[in-house]
Amino acid sequence: MPDPRFMITETPSEEHRRQLIEGFGFSRWFLITYQAAVLGVVLLTAARHQYKKWTLSTRSRRRGEKANEQSCTRKDDFKKHPTVCESEWTSSCSGSSRTGDVSPPSSSKGKFATENDSLLTRVGTPEKRTSARATQRMRRWLKATLMYQPPPVPILHRIMPENSTTFCVLALLALNIFYLLYHVEFSTLTSIEVIAGRSGLLFVANLPWLYMLAAKNQPLKALTGHSYENLNLLHRRQGELLCFLAVIHFSGMLFAWWRALRPFLTLYRFLTFKYILLGDCAFVAYEVLYFTSLSSFREWWYEMFLASHVFLQAAGLVLLFFHHFRSRPYVGASLAIFRLDRIVWRMNIKTKTVRADLLVMKDGETVKVSADWSVSPRSRTGWRFWLGGNMSHGWEASQHVFLTVPGISKQHVLQCHPMTIASAAPEPGQDHAWFNLIIRAKSNFSRDLLHYAQDHASTKIRLDGPYGSLHALDMLHASDISIVVAGGSGIAVAYPMIWSLLHSESRHGQQICLISVVQDASHTHWLGTERLQELKTLGLHLITPPPSRKYGRPDVAALLCDNVHQLLDHAECADDDSKISVVVSGPDSLNRSVRNTCSRLVREGLNVDVAVEKFGW
Repeated sequence: MPDPRFMITETPSEEHRRQLIEGFGFSRWFLITYQAAVLGVVLLTAARHQYKKWTLSTRSRRRGEKANEQSCTRKDDFKKHPTVCESEWTSSCSGSSRTGDVSPPSSSKGKFATENDSLLTRVGTPEKRTSARATQRMRRWLKATLMYQPPPVPILHRIMPENSTTFCVLALLALNIFYLLYHVEFSTLTSIEVIAGRSGLLFVANLPWLYMLAAKNQPLKALTGHSYENLNLLHRRQGELLCFLAVIHFSGMLFAWWRALRPFLTLYRFLTFKYILLGDCAFVAYEVLYFTSLSSFREWWYEMFLASHVFLQAAGLVLLFFHHFRSRPYVGASLAIFRLDRIVWRMNIKTKTVRADLLVMKDGETVKVSADWSVSPRSRTGWRFWLGGNMSHGWEASQHVFLTVPGISKQHVLQCHPMTIASAAPEPGQDHAWFNLIIRAKSNFSRDLLHYAQDHASTKIRLDGPYGSLHALDMLHASDISIVVAGGSGIAVAYPMIWSLLHSESRHGQQICLISVVQDASHTHWLGTERLQELKTLGLHLITPPPSRKYGRPDVAALLCDNVHQLLDHAECADDDSKISVVVSGPDSLNRSVRNTCSRLVREGLNVDVAVEKFGW
């Protein structure tokens, strides 16, 4: 054995230094793979989107071919269907509080089969039937579970998303926890400093994706089918995660000072070193950014949220750039995304200024903004084909714009507010566009606009857009039964979709229904009774429950269930595989009720998809 007197031993400080060097060295190269991991998830999501897109297209084509070949006759003529009030319906949905038959329609009607009936017609041997039933039950249970939206968090009253979104958020969190803790030796206190350093690297590694999710114009829409308003919830959750990583990084650095530098360096001196001071300021900027981004703050002072969001994130990027040289590639990428989105596209390509008419509606709390212009043909070549045009080239149903009304006051010149386009989209070949917005006065901008409209019949407005995903509209077009549920101003989302469905050349006997819930009878004038009558003449099945302010909230879940089963009874060429799509736009409580009703219908064996059209900022 070697003589201990001649062995080279490390002092505690040298051992500490060696562990730090090894830990930081591993973290640097390991965090490089984070980009590949996230990119892999994006590509998998893109593949799934392309498959679903192909499935919708194939189903729409086959449905049309089937309707043409069989030449089915309709059992009832829905073109003359009267407006239906809630009291005229009976419930057939399990779990409904209304009276009526809670059992699904019999498969003998040929509308949709029970679990056993549908399987007996598809497989032969008992073993295959048992296996198929188990697989079908599992797939149905999984789809219904992912579709379900839990109730709000008690005490906090925080709205929870549907389980599928929660799963995505948890997957993002799990990925970051893995990269934060992997290959960390927890047997020594040095692990705290290693985790602190890695959290800083993980913070900047997430920055480009944070800005990508927030950008109004980004490739994720083409890849995944989700535009920025759908990705906004992930953007907010990722922003919260980054703020938590910043807390870990800052706390770990304080621990490092306490453990190694405290004997000969005061805390003030440590925090005021140039590169550490820059990090301190960046930390404060991002934490203040977090608090001003809370939903309560956004609802209380939306304008300040917008201003602070732009200023603080810009300040944070500059401070991070000079804080540490390893952050600069990520900061550069984030800044490039921000500049391309805000300056190049939004300020130059996506903006249009027009003069609009302002009209205060009969309820005295709603403003209708109207304008019209000649539609410019969209270029099929060059950069506009890839980057998209502005409102001069028209828009698609369910899309929205950002509205700026400079005439209200000087402070409104730089403010832009998201608004759903409440008018039908120009059809291909149409040379003129009629544009409407329906804006309910709540607070701040909308209230200022109402007061301005009371004294001004017209004004110049700036429109930034159009934006928005067409996933919900494509889903409706590919379905045998399409149902749109609108609550209050959600009719602004519903009307363009209904118009698009009724005027589609590939409709092929499709059943189309609108359930419109309003608080007051005067709200029906937002669209006008003549427009609703026109939609009914074209074949719309319209349900208008009594105004909720006078008669109480209607049982939308029961109405939806009743309507689904009755439309199945009257659908052309209906079978056990009839595709039902539901789109809802309204208050959070209505959205959750419709989503969970669709989840129950899926458990019963129906082929139902649901989409919620709601802004997430």
